[in-house]
Parts: sequence; C-alpha cells; structure tokens
Amino acid sequence: MRAIWKGAVSFGLVSIGVKVYSATEEKDIRFHQVHREDGGRIRYKRTCSVCGEEVTYDDIAKGYDIGGGEMVILTDEDFADLPLSTSHAIDVLEFVPAEQVDPILYNKAYFLEPEGSATKPYVLLRDALSDSERVAIVKVALRQREQLATLRVREGVLLLNTMLWPDEIRRPDFGFLDEDLRVRPPELAMASSLIDSMAGEFEPDAFTDDYRAALQEVIDAKVEGREVVQPEEEEAAPAAAVDLMAALKASVERARAARGEAPSGGGAEPTPISSARSAKKAPARKAAEKKAEPAKKTAAKKTPAKKAAEKKAEPAKKTAAKKAPAKKTAAKKSA
Repeated sequence: MRAIWKGAVSFGLVSIGVKVYSATEEKDIRFHQVHREDGGRIRYKRTCSVCGEEVTYDDIAKGYDIGGGEMVILTDEDFADLPLSTSHAIDVLEFVPAEQVDPILYNKAYFLEPEGSATKPYVLLRDALSDSERVAIVKVALRQREQLATLRVREGVLLLNTMLWPDEIRRPDFGFLDEDLRVRPPELAMASSLIDSMAGEFEPDAFTDDYRAALQEVIDAKVEGREVVQPEEEEAAPAAAVDLMAALKASVERARAARGEAPSGGGAEPTPISSARSAKKAPARKAAEKKAEPAKKTAAKKTPAKKAAEKKAEPAKKTAAKKAPAKKTAAKKSA
C-alpha cells in the first residue's frame, strides 16, 4: 500500500506521527470508451465555451456559480490562504460510545500506521481506546477539506472513518409518513417470526459479487477466444401470495426449509410454497404406490391358499374331537 497522507494524531499533549492509507478499494471492473469500429480510445478535449479554444490544466481555475449567469473565480492563491490546506493534524475532540454514532454518517475508511518513533504512543492510544470501548471523535483536513471523523481499533490498527457533516444528511420526506397506516398484531407477530427464522451471524466472506464474477468470465472468454458458458437459470420463485399474511407464512416456511427445520403444524393452511412441494411429492407417492401393488396382489393370492389349508385342517380337528370321548371312556374302565 502507498501512504496518501502524513500527519500526526494530537491526543492531549501527546503527538503521534502517522501515515494514512486507504483501507478499502473498489473491485468494479473498469472499461475505457472506445470506437466500436476500430477499438480506438475516445479522448476528450477541454475547451472553453466562450472562445472555443483548448485549455491546459495550468489555465484552469475553479468557479462558483452564484446564479443569474454570474461566476466567482477562485485561483490557487485564494486556496493557499486557507489554513487547512497545509494542516496535517488529526485533533482528538472527545471520546464517545460507538453506538451513539449513526452509521449513516460514515463515509470513507483509512488505516493509520505509526511513523518513526511514534510506535509506543500509538500502541498506548490503541490499547486505551480498546479498553474504553469508545471511539474518538476527531477533526482532520484531507484534500483541502476539513472533515469530521472517528478513530477506532480494527485488527490491532487505528482506523480513521471520515464522516459526513450533519447538514449533509437528507431528511426523509415521503407521503406515506403522514398516512395513518396500522399493522395488525397477527401480521406483526408473523413478521417477527420471519425475522427469527432468518436470524444468523453476519459473515461477510459468505457473500460474493456474482455479477462481477460473471462479467470477468465474459472478459476471460473473449481473451481466450472461447464461448461463454451461460449459468444455469435459477428456479422461478413461487407465485406471489394473495395477501400479506399468506406471503409472510410462505416466507417463514421457506426460511425454515432452508435451515432444514420441520414445517409448521399440520393444521396450518396450505401456502403457495407448501402447495408446490406437495405437487412435487405427489408423483413420488404414486410411484411408491405402483411398486407396492404387486406385493398387495401376491398377498391377495396367498389368502385363498390359507383358507384351503384351514378347510383341510377342519376334518382333522373334528376327528380329534370324536376321539376325545373314547379316551375318557377308557380312562373310566381302568379306574
């Protein structure tokens, strides 16, 4: 990594020299604009809208539109008089609980590395910040602009998060906020059940940019002169439920199925998803029934044979019954 800024963290009377590095990088695949016919790069010229002449960077100044077609021109000398242009200090203002900082304020992230002999005070601030379970609110001048930021610890390194100023956050102004919309308790309970069924631990590595991967595959195929293999189409989602409650029930059932959990009680009404599963299982049931039919027929054939055996056994039983009195008579005579 290459340091983009050097300065010092001002922590009370302690000054900690640091180097600043971008902590993030965009992975977007970038393209050049080219001429479709011959692949030539498209170039842009900086021309003046008044005289039509091409203008070099040295002759370009910054203009602020004040309306009515009037422009205030600011030169490099005007910016040089501002105190922030050469300020290289990260001033710690206060320490606050991290949960008090609304995430919408966060803008960009930077790693801070201790410079020279500043390692010990750097580690001291890092450890003290970790023990306090707070973040430092700081002011820093980056790219000729004063910014509000936080300092916190991430993986043993001080992380600087620049923030937007409060007046840069837009207020939501939507019509539905003034409407008297009421949610029924059963709907709220079902929505809460859906949230519980989809609860988990956030693991960023489990998610991937499928679009970027597919685009890279197209580029690689073009380079290698081979055809692009189209990815398999995902199964179409079940038809949307008629009402909100049905949609929530179907969503809960799908989330449970994804986790391998048993579906809800059998007395529940069928949902679009459960109906679809029942339709898929029906052919399997019919196939199982067909396989069982020969066994049933064989059992049915065996039944007459059993009856015939029972009929043959009846005369023997009767003969045995007749012999029984004779045995009794013989017993009396011997007595």
